[in-house]
Amino acid sequence: MYKKTTLKNGLRILTVPQKNTQTVTVLVLVGTGSKYERKEINGISHFLEHMYFKGTKKRPSTIAIAETLDRIGGIYNAFTSEDYTGYFAKVDTIHLDLALDWVSDIFLNSILPETEIKKEKGVIIEEINMYYDNPMSHIQTLWSKLLYGDQPAGWPIAGTKESVSKINRERLVDYMRRQYLSQNTLICITGKINHSLAIQKAKKYFSKINIGKSIEKPKVIEKQKKPLCLLHSRKTDQTHLCLGVRGYNLFHPKRYALELMATILGGMMSSRLFETIRTKLGIAYYVSTSFDSNPDTGYLVTQAGIDNKNIEKAISSILKEYKRISNQIVPGSELKKAKDCIKGKTNILLESSDAQAFFYGGQEILEKRIFTQKEIFAKIDKIKKEDILKVAKEIFKPEKLNLALIGPFKDKEKFEKILTL
Repeated sequence: MYKKTTLKNGLRILTVPQKNTQTVTVLVLVGTGSKYERKEINGISHFLEHMYFKGTKKRPSTIAIAETLDRIGGIYNAFTSEDYTGYFAKVDTIHLDLALDWVSDIFLNSILPETEIKKEKGVIIEEINMYYDNPMSHIQTLWSKLLYGDQPAGWPIAGTKESVSKINRERLVDYMRRQYLSQNTLICITGKINHSLAIQKAKKYFSKINIGKSIEKPKVIEKQKKPLCLLHSRKTDQTHLCLGVRGYNLFHPKRYALELMATILGGMMSSRLFETIRTKLGIAYYVSTSFDSNPDTGYLVTQAGIDNKNIEKAISSILKEYKRISNQIVPGSELKKAKDCIKGKTNILLESSDAQAFFYGGQEILEKRIFTQKEIFAKIDKIKKEDILKVAKEIFKPEKLNLALIGPFKDKEKFEKILTL
């Protein structure tokens, strides 16, 4: 079982021992991301994450930081999302101290060299270009823009070329001092560990963390009275689309029913939309339905890459499945399959120490509460066929539909006309 320890300065330490592993993961999460940004500094959370690999007093260069864990075969990285930023190291259990020393060093002591900031702007702009050149990735950025518009929830996590170009050291330091604080930080240590020893070590390595309370993010505004379509016209061999609806946030009691419904629709190779779009019609290589629940937002979306000439057929077929699940009770065997699929994948995933860190740490940083696998599975098992139908009727309404496309089209109106149920 996990153990949560909160220090006097507000810093949280989460320890999760595992018996059947020879690894340990140190994950540090800070409760800030792109949803906390102002427009003129959009992308600064992601930029700061990059800069934490550019040098500390103890490890004054990128090579010194990288070689520390490369020499022992460690796995390490960092990431930025809308709601939090994370830094982690996964190593052989005998190197727990080194992992803690490394993560705490970049987290607390990064010097943010001016010369590296200038170079990293170019790196991040190329990252933005990379995602833009990949329609399968860029369509997800357009999906957020369609749902939330010109507010932090609708802005790209990496920022834009313009906003990244304007970020300087002063702004990075100011953002770091406002957000990277004890009450906004969680240290999660998982794997072959001892609770008390791991907590003792975490206290030691993170004793110099700045104390304080971070700024709060602005409230997300969601307004939709009619179907919405966002068309990005580009010459492509296939059309990439995201078609879906707004859903539920992390605290909503219906989020588990939404997860099951997404699995039934397109979360398995035997799901309804995979069978229809790929197996029967043969008009796509990839098609999937997923759900996303954050502290203040949520949605269900089907994403696919479709032969350009079949795009209207694909949209109609997806909408047909949305309508069917809104009008007909899901068979008991299909619901059971979805439940067992989710539980099975979760059990397989959580065999590794890093997955355990993200599972427990992610819940704590986003929800400030933690459910074990057993507790989550119990919630999933309680979902009935009637619950799926109620959720489907609630979210699948014509005025709630959203469609984002990348493809060689000019006329957005023809797509808006077929957005109906």
